[in-house]
Amino acid sequence: HLHDLGREGRHAEMLTFWREEYILNARIKSYPKPYVSLIDGIVMGGGVGISLHGSHRIAGERYLFAMPEVGIGFFPDVGASHLLPDLGGSFGMYLALTGTRIRHGDALWSGLATHTIKAEDQPAFLDRLCATGDPESVLRGFFVPAKRETDRPVLEAIARHFAQPSLSDIMASLEQAAPADEFAAKTLATIRTRSPTSLHVAWRQISAGLTMSMDECMKMEFRILNRMLAGHDFYEGIRAAIIDKGSTPRWRPASLDAVSVADVDAYFAPLGARELEL
Repeated sequence: HLHDLGREGRHAEMLTFWREEYILNARIKSYPKPYVSLIDGIVMGGGVGISLHGSHRIAGERYLFAMPEVGIGFFPDVGASHLLPDLGGSFGMYLALTGTRIRHGDALWSGLATHTIKAEDQPAFLDRLCATGDPESVLRGFFVPAKRETDRPVLEAIARHFAQPSLSDIMASLEQAAPADEFAAKTLATIRTRSPTSLHVAWRQISAGLTMSMDECMKMEFRILNRMLAGHDFYEGIRAAIIDKGSTPRWRPASLDAVSVADVDAYFAPLGARELEL
């Protein structure tokens, strides 16, 4: 539906959805009461925005997280600018630029999840929580540590490659290692399938978000959103992934080098009277 609205140039109607979503994301982050998310399945896109900014993010063993937006010509939004920079070892930048899926052990280790419990214990946990209203005390009876899925050499490689000071430096670091390093080769191949524009925007937004508040991040993301909806790659990504399932997207520009600094700057420019009001 959003794809069709965009193709018809009806961006104002599309923006109503995202404006309300981004306001909600910011509200969750600042909510003064405990905000408890029980996540036992896929958490991507909008599901990230309504769960991972809360105070208690409780993962079951079927938890599966990703921010795959660069693969559909979009960008990691719903507060990813605030969420991902906080993950240690450049893990958030890695997730943003690759769209890699991770499970509950990696989520707990990285800080995306605050607790892990058995999926079968969720109903009992919820009953106890409703009875006491104190998530911390209830969690002590249900918390089951989850083992990290990604091994240390890979985490060290992620930290080394994705801490580079620019997107081109990240690519150069991976290219240098790729001939002899399976992780670098696989990661490089993945990134090269993503939208070049989306990659540039994602790298800048995650870098900028490190020193920004949640509200500032949401305003920045709304600026990016406005430009993405007026561009080419988002609709091309949706076409390839959803409409013509599994076809290869034709990105425009087609290479990282063809995206100029001025092109990227335009995504972050102020919106004047159309700024997101929180």
